[in-house]
Amino acid sequence: MANVINKATLDLVKRFEGLGDGDKDRPGLQPYICPAGYWTVGYGRVVRGSDGRMFKGEVDRRAANAVYPDGIDEQQASTFLAEDMAEVGRQVAARVTVALTGNQIGACASFAYNVGIAAFASSTLLKKLNVGDFAAVAAQFLVWNKATDPRTGRKVELPGLTRRRRAEQALFLSP
Repeated sequence: MANVINKATLDLVKRFEGLGDGDKDRPGLQPYICPAGYWTVGYGRVVRGSDGRMFKGEVDRRAANAVYPDGIDEQQASTFLAEDMAEVGRQVAARVTVALTGNQIGACASFAYNVGIAAFASSTLLKKLNVGDFAAVAAQFLVWNKATDPRTGRKVELPGLTRRRRAEQALFLSP
């Protein structure tokens, strides 16, 4: 199984994560709050304290900014993404029992980077993958295009997630 996250995967993740900057008045790329409420930096790296705790919400603003007091630059963001995706790729590969191409492992790693490895590990997508039902896997990407609306508590489709899932599906199906 391919264990290296390829350029096509990194480009896909960069396109959908975006290069965030939480404070354009300060130098460098500063931490910002992602849609799930966690402090992130660069291309979606979760900001963690020295104890490994993930920072969440306005209450953790000062702590998150203290981790990167001078921000980071685009090269550091790319390095962080490559490191994070390599780790996610290893975690995905550890759960997959069938041979995959580089694009297939990359699509699954992009998916897991976005939804979390625990969600990937318990997903129907992984179950279908491990029985070699690749057509069903491709369809499963599109199931994961919703998020909980904080006002209503209901799952709602997010057009950006639909675009990302279609891109992951296309990468999965490409040679």
